[in-house]
Amino acid sequence: MAGGAENDERTSEQKAIDEWLPITSSRKAKWWYSAFHNVTAMVGAGVLSLPYAMSELGWGPGVVVLILSWVITLYTLWQMVEMHEMVPGKRFDRYHELGQHAFGEKLGLYIIVPQQVVVEVGTCIVYMVTGGKSLKKFHDLTCSDCKDIRTTYFIMMFAAVHFVLSHLPNFNSISAVSLAAAVMSLVYSTIAWVASAEKGVQPNVSYAPRSTSTSGIVFDFFSALGNVAFAYAGHNVVLEIQATMPSSPEKPSKIPMWKGVVLAYIVVAVCYFPVALLGYYVFGNSVDDNILMTLQKPAWLIATANLFVFIHVIGGYQIFAIPVFDMLETVLVKKLKFKPTTMLRFVTRNLFVAITMFIGIMLPFFGGLLGFFGGFAFAPTSYYIPCIMWLRLMKPKKFSLSWCANWICIVFGVLLTIIAPIGGLREIILSAKNYRLFS
Repeated sequence: MAGGAENDERTSEQKAIDEWLPITSSRKAKWWYSAFHNVTAMVGAGVLSLPYAMSELGWGPGVVVLILSWVITLYTLWQMVEMHEMVPGKRFDRYHELGQHAFGEKLGLYIIVPQQVVVEVGTCIVYMVTGGKSLKKFHDLTCSDCKDIRTTYFIMMFAAVHFVLSHLPNFNSISAVSLAAAVMSLVYSTIAWVASAEKGVQPNVSYAPRSTSTSGIVFDFFSALGNVAFAYAGHNVVLEIQATMPSSPEKPSKIPMWKGVVLAYIVVAVCYFPVALLGYYVFGNSVDDNILMTLQKPAWLIATANLFVFIHVIGGYQIFAIPVFDMLETVLVKKLKFKPTTMLRFVTRNLFVAITMFIGIMLPFFGGLLGFFGGFAFAPTSYYIPCIMWLRLMKPKKFSLSWCANWICIVFGVLLTIIAPIGGLREIILSAKNYRLFS
């Protein structure tokens, strides 16, 4: 059945289901919603590990990889926004729907859904850990005489917030949370680089590679690429965010959406480049995998930054969780024929929060997880799957600028996918040596 006809021939039951599902329930978003949803999705805790990634890459490759990633992912994001309504009368509201249009019903699902699930669920787990650790750091800095409390309990506190917030039905209903998160990301990024600049270049600073052995240097380099890929992971939710925009033939949704994306990318540059470059410049290869850990003083400022990270990842968790809720609820209601009820939503969403909390408590080694997930699933969905879909659907002329640009992105992205998980896996193995379950 053709896309346009299908839209008109939805039964009242299908319409009711679409109005109930989180992604398609509200199409009243303003262009600036797109800006702060995208900032919240992009500028995650990944920004705080960029100086560490720089210390593994070194000056030359580090700057090149940072700039290249910014340019490539802005280009692929533009492609996603353009393809959202490429079929007249139909909107690809979800990443996998566009995938199905490009690769076919079955293959599209098999290619996109597993990667999207890994990215979204993986991010939620990483944010559980980050939220818990930031809250613990805030507690330790503000109350140095207090009894030491295990990270586990702080992760549970972070989860408690989501047992409440996860019941907001859709993207538009979390816009206030997302706005707060976007503002926080700008503030804590600024704190990180201003505090670094204030400290000044450390005595005995060294820009030599972190590892002494050749294999160590190579593996570190691989892992750092994964960290950078993780920092540009907003593509997994971009179509879902665009689905909340109103659209008409005169004013397609891509106009307000792109306006928001451009603003978001300016904010991304303002957050990423100063943190990565100044953090590395000041501390060299002695920087931690979270720059706030390196900046111990002034204690009140670093405590505040950690609190802001905590607030930010609350919004970030929701931005990545809503598409997962949408998938779960779609399967339950459309495939398994459950009634779309509040009770169903209550059970599935609480279960998801509980599972991500449990895994976060079990595996709290942060850096390695970023490198592993970063290359494994973030690189394909952000760096080159949009290009492959563009080549298949838009069919640019061979050797034209568009054709060449897409192939460059594909080659760069495929290399990332192959080498970044290797470095990340090694870091996980090294961290796991001195690690006890549920520590």
